[in-house]
Amino acid sequence: MRRQRGCILVVVDGALILDDLTARGLVHDSTDLDALRVRLAEGPVTLYCGFDPTSDSLHIGHLVPLLTLRRFQDAGHRPVALAGGATGMVGDPSFRSDERNLLDEEELGANVAAMATQLRAFLRFDDLGPGDQAALLLDNREWTVGVKVLEFLREVGKHVTVGTMLAKESVKARLSGDQGLSFAEFSYMLLQANDFYELHQRHGCELQVGGSDQWGNITAGIDLVRRRSAAPVHGLTVPLVTRADGAKFGKTAEGAVWLDPARTLPYEFHQYFLNVDDRDVERFLLQLTLVSVADVAGVMAAHEAAPEERVAQNRLADEVTTLVHGAGQTARARLAAVGLFGSEQPTLEVLEAIRGIVPESTVSAADLDGDESLVDALVVSGLCSSKGDARRTIKGGGVSVNGLRQDTDVAVLPPDSALGGRFVLLQKGRRNRHLLVLA
Repeated sequence: MRRQRGCILVVVDGALILDDLTARGLVHDSTDLDALRVRLAEGPVTLYCGFDPTSDSLHIGHLVPLLTLRRFQDAGHRPVALAGGATGMVGDPSFRSDERNLLDEEELGANVAAMATQLRAFLRFDDLGPGDQAALLLDNREWTVGVKVLEFLREVGKHVTVGTMLAKESVKARLSGDQGLSFAEFSYMLLQANDFYELHQRHGCELQVGGSDQWGNITAGIDLVRRRSAAPVHGLTVPLVTRADGAKFGKTAEGAVWLDPARTLPYEFHQYFLNVDDRDVERFLLQLTLVSVADVAGVMAAHEAAPEERVAQNRLADEVTTLVHGAGQTARARLAAVGLFGSEQPTLEVLEAIRGIVPESTVSAADLDGDESLVDALVVSGLCSSKGDARRTIKGGGVSVNGLRQDTDVAVLPPDSALGGRFVLLQKGRRNRHLLVLA
């Protein structure tokens, strides 16, 4: 056992990672597992997973393969996170019904840079302990951009038959649809296969991992390495995460749940996992966190004893948010939930936590003074369209200040309503909130 960056990491026999992955339900497809187990037991293995920069942020659907790299690193192996700056210019057609929009080089470059920052948060590249293997962050443009078409066809294309490519399920699924498959997309498999070959030649990479939709691309890479190098390499896929209710994992009414805090607030991220279905929570704890299998069993036992307390959802939300955004943002998300859903008057710390989550306006102390200061505050905040609307809402019992419902015949803010002399939280009805910030 050793300590790394404030956490305790348990380094196990390198081959036992397969037992852990199996126990978590994380082995979907693989080459010969017995052969892979033997190789992992012999010493550290270099493995990779690719991430195409189709957006300027990864989303939570990427967490399973990304954490698979982390699990291998924690078990003493060397992970490579590959940014697909080249493959992203073509677009992976695997199990898509239509062709991706092609991004220009400037947008792709910006996406790669943003994605690289996120990848670095999950793997250890420096400050390593004894026996730790430093991760690598690479971009496949390094070995692809300068290659000429004829050179690529001679060195890569001649080793892969069209029949083999057509037999891949991802290709067959696309060809059976209405959209067909462009030659550019058809060539994607060759580009990814070449990535495995180049990583094997340059860095001794022996294992590729990815989502189950990548199995056809992974096996193409394995075949290419074996044909060109006569070397045994391996492949392993993890399942695509789905939800029990049939909805796509990581999707909300507002769109995808992103890892970038500017696109999905840490509070919203935390809330997403707090609200997962009981049918999903054990699987998500196993596959989306670093909590041990034994500890997950303990969490689920406590959850089943008192499901109304949502012990498992709380642990899941805390663990995933801390992995992605850090412990500070997890604590802030919890404080914000107290301010938005709690039954007690919020503290100054709680109101600080909800900044950026609810709309806010900057006001002066003079704006909150007068015979109808509550009426004026409701209008300034935009919660009410006019003073008349504000008076009717107050009279109907629909206004709270700092979590306290106001009397129906009062038009003045309570004394000392500005907590810490800085914040007033207004609420209209059950959902509409606005934070007034004193200048």
